[in-house]
Amino acid sequence: MKQAKRNPLLQRLAARLELSLEDRLESEQPLPEGKLWRRWCQAALQSGVRQAQISLVVVDETEGRTLNRDYRGKDYATNVLSFALNEGDSVAGMPLFGDLVFCAPVVAREAAEQGKALEAHYAHLAVHGMLHLQGFDHEADDEADRMEALETAILAKLGYADPYATEKA
Repeated sequence: MKQAKRNPLLQRLAARLELSLEDRLESEQPLPEGKLWRRWCQAALQSGVRQAQISLVVVDETEGRTLNRDYRGKDYATNVLSFALNEGDSVAGMPLFGDLVFCAPVVAREAAEQGKALEAHYAHLAVHGMLHLQGFDHEADDEADRMEALETAILAKLGYADPYATEKA
């Protein structure tokens, strides 16, 4: 049987990203498949990142609230938290190290409220979190515009609609 040739570009891209996924949920909640997480995170890696080691953690609302309170001073659970080892600054010769923490109940609630497919909302938040790990931010309007445009372009390449379309209408 003839073995299919592997695309060397795809092999190099896959080698750039070391990804782990930890499900800390106590209850059953629908989560995307591992290959989708990889696809989303890989798509968000910017060209200057040679290698990345990212941990994805899915938590319940109690843990999400605790993390948001302890690290951001906000006493509520949020959809995704990004923790970069070097706060998005690259260190010569070092991979990008970071954690993305997704609060599954918040993500599910937001997707339902916004009329979005759960998968599409997780895709958006994975891309959003990955960009934060790489130093992107949305504190100032110009930063927010740049980050939103990049998220929209990445998601379009992945086949997802503009996550900000309802806000722009």
